Amino acid sequence: MRRLTRHFWSWPALIGMAWSALVQPAHAVTAVTNPTAFLEQTESLRTKDHPQFVQMLEQIHRETPRLTQREQWYLRYLDAWETMFRGDYSQSELQLREVIDHSGDVTLAGKASALLLYNLGTNQRYDEAFALANRLTTALPKISDPHVRYATLMYLSQMLDFAGQTDLAIKYARMMEDAIPPGETSCLPLNLQVAALYNSKRLTSSSPIIQQAIDTCVVAGQPIATNSMWLVLSSLYLDESQPDKALALLDRIAPSIRTSRYHFHLLSSQAEQAQAYAKLGNDNEAKKAALDAIALGRPGDISEWLRVVYEVLYQIEKKHGNDAAALAYYEQYVIQDKGYLNDVSARTLAYEMTQQHTLVQKLETDSLSKQNSILRLKQALGTKAVETSRLYIILLLLVLASIVFWLLRIKRSQLRFKKLSSQDGLTGIFNHQHFISEADRALRVLEKKHGAACLIFIDLDYFKQVNDTHGHAVGDAVLKRTVAICEQHLRPTDLFGRLGGEEFGILLLDCSRDQGKAIADRIRMAIQATPVDADRGVISFSASVGLASTDTSGYGLQRLCREADAALYRAKRTGRNRVIADTEDGSLVEA
Repeated sequence: MRRLTRHFWSWPALIGMAWSALVQPAHAVTAVTNPTAFLEQTESLRTKDHPQFVQMLEQIHRETPRLTQREQWYLRYLDAWETMFRGDYSQSELQLREVIDHSGDVTLAGKASALLLYNLGTNQRYDEAFALANRLTTALPKISDPHVRYATLMYLSQMLDFAGQTDLAIKYARMMEDAIPPGETSCLPLNLQVAALYNSKRLTSSSPIIQQAIDTCVVAGQPIATNSMWLVLSSLYLDESQPDKALALLDRIAPSIRTSRYHFHLLSSQAEQAQAYAKLGNDNEAKKAALDAIALGRPGDISEWLRVVYEVLYQIEKKHGNDAAALAYYEQYVIQDKGYLNDVSARTLAYEMTQQHTLVQKLETDSLSKQNSILRLKQALGTKAVETSRLYIILLLLVLASIVFWLLRIKRSQLRFKKLSSQDGLTGIFNHQHFISEADRALRVLEKKHGAACLIFIDLDYFKQVNDTHGHAVGDAVLKRTVAICEQHLRPTDLFGRLGGEEFGILLLDCSRDQGKAIADRIRMAIQATPVDADRGVISFSASVGLASTDTSGYGLQRLCREADAALYRAKRTGRNRVIADTEDGSLVEA
């Protein structure tokens, strides 16, 4: 089972309680002798000691009549922050826009703009969020205030991670690390880097950067950011089939999470507990943790964590033969799954549309600039009365523009046809010929490095019956869902193609035989656990998988294909819905 809308980690817990609040009582509130200094002190406690922050915010409100105009706007900005922390995003947005539009303070407006970016993204208003991100990116070189620049880089990194732009997200996080203002540490930049690496599946539980981030955030007194990293580590333990370690870690950080009362951490810790207990076979505790997680949700919430716990409950009730309860939980799981997939699609589409809009604006600006240049040229030639020369220049420009235009069209057509020739028309992955070509090339390169790889053949069981019973449209939906499931378990470097009909091929590079078997079995289980909705009901389907490894079969593609195909045939013949892998002596064993 996979975890949260991966954007939960793309939006790490940077708003929350203080570490000091977990180990010592709140500090006594001091008198307001210098309102500006008091407001700055209040702001500094947002993520270190949130109870103290709220207490000081209430105190400064009693001093409002004697605040300057700038101090009143500063207070409104802090109110907007607290409003958003409580989950009232609409009211917080109004407050932030008021600060941006009317405060007249460049620093406050910059902070409010950065916070508004987080607000819009969290509130699923992706078009506006990515448009604002583009404006902030353009304005970034002009931001001189170190705190505003730091906050802007932070929220840009989060937003890009949200859009799946991992490398850009890491780039901005590292820019934060290179420009840490006074009073800040490298805790949050490291938090963002871990989030981006985790979302792109580049982390393991032993990755050094996780412990580095935890140690840095503990020293910095950032309990929420620290808990985020612990929860990442717990989730990695679950991914690596170490539920006992995950459970021990969750028990250890539970007091800190309960004290902070940060909603997303409460929900995610309960969901991970449910997963861990389920993997350990403790159905009672898994069900209790899952129900506690559901109780934390709000009506209408769509969350990958809720998707996880409904799946846990469905599997438990199905296991115990409670069909009515299992069906009810499965329906909730489908709602969460569909909502999650729609949300991912909406984010991706919004990002692409915003990039296209920006490109169009740039092209329009360039076009206007070129038109102005031509007009100035005409005026200069007119003043000199060189009509003939002006005509030649205009004709030349037109010819050059036509040539460039047609060259660009030809090049774009070439690229489009090249892409179409390498892709499967239905699923968008490599077609058979391109997959074989790329796999052969990759294996030759890998052989020089003495690396390892696994070739996986996947064939959907009884797929012809799906087509015959439900029609080819449903069959196509099953194929697309299979591709989406596989892509969730693959790295960017892996090769994935459709070999024909319902058969797919995967080449896992830099992957040992045991790792390949584990990945293949996760894909098989995910396919089995992910039915497709159809007019006539829910369609469950499964897959048989054959695996061949360079560890035992060498780097020749033809031999790997033969042995993977033989393993697949064995999987089909021995009952389907299983993984069969080759062995060192050339025989086949079930994974």
